[in-house]
Amino acid sequence: MSNVTLSIAGRPYTVACAPGEERHIEDLGRAIDAKLRQVPGMAGQSEARTLLFAALLLADELHELHAAAKAAPVADPAPAAGHENERAAAEALEFVADRLESLADRLETTLPSS
Repeated sequence: MSNVTLSIAGRPYTVACAPGEERHIEDLGRAIDAKLRQVPGMAGQSEARTLLFAALLLADELHELHAAAKAAPVADPAPAAGHENERAAAEALEFVADRLESLADRLETTLPSS
């Protein structure tokens, strides 16, 4: 296992990953951070709220991609490489979703409820 430290909304997060996946995880972290920078007023938000916004933004983007895919006309099957790209993207999104859920669960157990 390797560890990667991501900076999301100015906070460091250490994430475990398989050897060789470090760069990919770093790219995902930068994408999440870039999404959060699009939201005004995120500075000073709690860690839980920041992660919630990140999850919502990514879920919305995924929803839009699914809707666009359903609306697109059916074409001839894509070459095998296209399927591999789709599978890799789906796996990456699933990994991020699982990681966000894990972080949210940890926050819920460590932060006092308001």
